[in-house]
Amino acid sequence: MILNSKIRTIKWENNVSKMIDQTILPNTYSYVEVKTIDKMYENIKNMVVRGAPAIGIAGAHGVVLGAYELEREENDILKYKNKLIDRSNWLKTSRPTAVNLRWAIDKQIEIIKKFEGCNIQRLIDELVENVLKLENDDILINQRIGKNGAKLVNKLSAGILTHCNAGALATVGYGTALGVIRSAFANDKTIKVYANETRPRQQGARLTTWELIEDGIDVTLLTDGMCSYFMKNGYIDMVVVGADRIALNGDTANKIGTYTLAICAKYHNIPFYIAAPKSTIDINIKSGNEIPIEMRNDEEVLIINGESICREGTKTINPSFDVTPNDLITGIITEDGILYQNYEENIKRLFNL
Repeated sequence: MILNSKIRTIKWENNVSKMIDQTILPNTYSYVEVKTIDKMYENIKNMVVRGAPAIGIAGAHGVVLGAYELEREENDILKYKNKLIDRSNWLKTSRPTAVNLRWAIDKQIEIIKKFEGCNIQRLIDELVENVLKLENDDILINQRIGKNGAKLVNKLSAGILTHCNAGALATVGYGTALGVIRSAFANDKTIKVYANETRPRQQGARLTTWELIEDGIDVTLLTDGMCSYFMKNGYIDMVVVGADRIALNGDTANKIGTYTLAICAKYHNIPFYIAAPKSTIDINIKSGNEIPIEMRNDEEVLIINGESICREGTKTINPSFDVTPNDLITGIITEDGILYQNYEENIKRLFNL
């Protein structure tokens, strides 16, 4: 049984990219239109759109926007293709950790490289066609992830802890970790969700609670330091989070604070699951040591609601992600089933390597 979300995070419509502006949620729910590749870079960088699958789709949209712009200035098809590939590769640098961004843009680059003929509009049509396919596939893949993960949740009638936002707002419109929760909730309305606030950008507080309340799912907000208390006192039966990149050995990069949850879950004998599509698995890197960690600006830590919370001169270090070692992960829930240790062997099998 599927509980469809009311939320559609990003969509290609009337030759523009439309996306929910997640920087102003939960107070304002509105779409912005993105019409240039430069603006797409800015929106990805500034987290107007965020979440690994969603920024992958945004990247694919950005390639089309770049294609429209170049059409107005370049008629030679070979020069056009080379310039568009260069712009597409530049768009990948907007956020370095989430592999889905690179994956989706590379899907577009493949189309550009393989295109034969001189009709630029036909090439753009193929890129748009692929965008629409990627959007539709994302929802279907997330629903399959949810269905696979729900089998684990419904055995527990569970209290589920999640971190950051791996929901409809992080994807086209269903969710990975929250997709598991949605699918489980469709079968068991007694499920309770505990959402970490997720400092410093508070995606759990601003986004996860908002979208779960929208769908009528019981959710309680926790501050990031409360997980051990709730685990010790029996509130939490399992942890399920999303991922921004998974290495070949199963090491997983996710929002900063995930590693801490995994350590606490291990101590309390609570299963800890990753929910992510296969596109989040980077088979080209052997371990989490190779995952680039995005470092963001100090202001995200020092300022809340426009007001400084620290004495002037306070230093910060602001990594956006951490890497959870594979031995702390109970299983990785994908659209094609749940992976368990040995992750490297099972990931290779999943990709027919």
